[in-house]
Amino acid sequence: MKLLATLHALLVVLLFFSQVRSASATAFADRAAAHPSFTVQVVGKGKPMLLIPGLTCPGAVWDETVAHYQKQYQCHVISLAGFGGQPAQTPVSEHFLQDVRDQLLAYMHTQKLAKPVVVGHSLGGFIALWLSTTEPTAVGPLVIVDSLPFLSAVQNPSLTAEQAKPMAEGIRQQMTQRKRTVAMARQMSANLMIDTARISQATRWSIASDPATVGQAMYDMSTTDLRQDIARIQQPTLVLGSWAAYKDYGSTKESTRAIFEQQYTKLPQHHIEMSEAGKHFLMWDDTQWFFAQADAFLKQNSVAKK
Repeated sequence: MKLLATLHALLVVLLFFSQVRSASATAFADRAAAHPSFTVQVVGKGKPMLLIPGLTCPGAVWDETVAHYQKQYQCHVISLAGFGGQPAQTPVSEHFLQDVRDQLLAYMHTQKLAKPVVVGHSLGGFIALWLSTTEPTAVGPLVIVDSLPFLSAVQNPSLTAEQAKPMAEGIRQQMTQRKRTVAMARQMSANLMIDTARISQATRWSIASDPATVGQAMYDMSTTDLRQDIARIQQPTLVLGSWAAYKDYGSTKESTRAIFEQQYTKLPQHHIEMSEAGKHFLMWDDTQWFFAQADAFLKQNSVAKK
């Protein structure tokens, strides 16, 4: 139980990062006013691909991923309001993540994105799952990077969304009221990634994020249980997990994989792979492995199943 409690605490921290795209965007008619919860940069040509970052990060976390895929895919890189220096909504919506979900679906329809590949990291992975459970026929293959359908249930699989509310409210209040110092943010980043330069960048994004938005996003995700809903997902899904960050706490690849398997039991077409060395930011820490897994999956599922 101590191990699971520690893992739960670390997984809560997991959600604390992902990013925005710095490359110049291609010409693209986008009615930004229709989606105040996020901005979009579009890079490349080909089949559509949505890339959704995690908590406190802008879309730039996907820079290397976009560089890898932009010759094959038109990459729509999402940056959520209030994360990583992006302007926050005022006031922050009490249903922030649901607004993100609904506005992303509307964006896909407005831009006529036919079954886009959706790549999501951490919080972004959760949103990717939510998109597909809400409109199963609108989304293409999913690549979920170190994320779960119901994070709050890591320690207690029988936990319900209603039972998670007191804990989630405590997290929301703490995130909203407690000022994050650079030292705190850097320590958190160091738990989630390996490279020193990356740690510094993620720290800057964390400090630049709006506390109220971060707190609300954490609350929304912590009180939304998708474990049953994912049975509606019709798309093939690749789930990439990490475990190396928890080695010192007694976690093993097998024990961590078991948590993923339990949470994704209801997902019809899924394949789980665990990185041997990467921490939470697998696209940074284990880049070649990440691309090898994603490339093989996308090649096999280049045309979404109808």
